[in-house]
Amino acid sequence: MSALVLALIAGAVIGLALGALGGGGSVLAVPALIYLLGFTPAAATTASLIIVAATSATALYAHARDGHVAWKAGSLFAAAGIIPAYLAGAASSHVPEAALTTAFAVIAALAALRMLRPSPSEPASRTRPGKAVGAGAGLGAVTGFLGVGGGFLAVPALVGVLGLTMRRAVGTSLLVITVNSLAALTARAGSGGGLDWALIGPFTGAAILGAWDGKRLSAKVSGNSLQKVFAGVLLAVAAFMLIDVIT
Repeated sequence: MSALVLALIAGAVIGLALGALGGGGSVLAVPALIYLLGFTPAAATTASLIIVAATSATALYAHARDGHVAWKAGSLFAAAGIIPAYLAGAASSHVPEAALTTAFAVIAALAALRMLRPSPSEPASRTRPGKAVGAGAGLGAVTGFLGVGGGFLAVPALVGVLGLTMRRAVGTSLLVITVNSLAALTARAGSGGGLDWALIGPFTGAAILGAWDGKRLSAKVSGNSLQKVFAGVLLAVAAFMLIDVIT
């Protein structure tokens, strides 16, 4: 199977998950770029940020059109992550590839375990600004360092810390992911000379189209069912990456 076809398939799957779940799908972008398309871990995390930023912005538009984005609360949450995302994005280029892959595998496993836990169905009784800033900063650092959107962390934080309903948290998480991804990309500007744009372009296009389908899928299929299936895939990917580093 050609690299172009693999890029289209992987992009469609990741966009579908991102549009349906509001996060988590981008975690698969890095391993897909490394193991299917032959990117180095450093190039894969940079390329992933490009894909995640474009796909999240597209999915954000779809959710905003339906009124499911809390712009003020989401902007404050995202603002807290801009500087950590920038700094972590700059630092990631100095980390050994094995360490970067290991860190990513651990985050993927944590994302899977978080998805297997019941999602909070009720918003917090009150907003906690200090925790909101801390959560936003932590999410920005994860996004910048590993090239993932971090929606699996953003959604529960937006529900539990900012008091958003689950539906609005999913839409708002896409705003946070888009801002953090762009901040991290700014830090990596000029370091993407080795990126294969002939693959990144189709990958991103397929992911954007998949995000629209994912948005429609979320209205028809149980979110818990989607999360459990995706969590199983993530655990398998994380185990594979760890084994690859060890051997």
